[in-house]
Amino acid sequence: MNRFYKPGIVKFALNIWPPFWGAGIRIRHISEDFRHVEICLKLRWWNKNANRTQYGGSIFSLTDPVYALMLMGILGKEYYVWDKQAEVDFLKPGQTDLNAVFQISDACVEDIKHSTAMGEKHFPEFIVNVTDTRGEIVARVKRVLYVRKKPQYRSADSDSESLPQDAIVNEP
Repeated sequence: MNRFYKPGIVKFALNIWPPFWGAGIRIRHISEDFRHVEICLKLRWWNKNANRTQYGGSIFSLTDPVYALMLMGILGKEYYVWDKQAEVDFLKPGQTDLNAVFQISDACVEDIKHSTAMGEKHFPEFIVNVTDTRGEIVARVKRVLYVRKKPQYRSADSDSESLPQDAIVNEP
């Protein structure tokens, strides 16, 4: 694992990253094993929409790199991990600060490792609920990731494709 890819460093970097900082997004917690992340989105005058509620783009941005970064921390340098697809279902206006809790289970990690052992592509899906300060769900976001073992870490029986560009190709 890269010596700079540690939870504390990732948290600090994301909290000063302009897209998060400017949107009012703050990482509250990243567990030492990258399996649990808590994020908040502050309601500020600059991220309100015309209805004076949370801007939908900020709500969507709140979830953007999180699962991919978590899997990068969990799986390490042996894997390509990319965001592949996402969709958001806005359920009600965000009239307060918002929160999201991201979790990746041991079973999910084992499924990914098993599914990619021979170099196959895998597209795990994650759902995260964005809640207001009352705990009510404001939005539900589905994220699909692309995960594949890098060629140098695949067994000799797997194929020899080596470029990650296939991560952004539309596939069924």
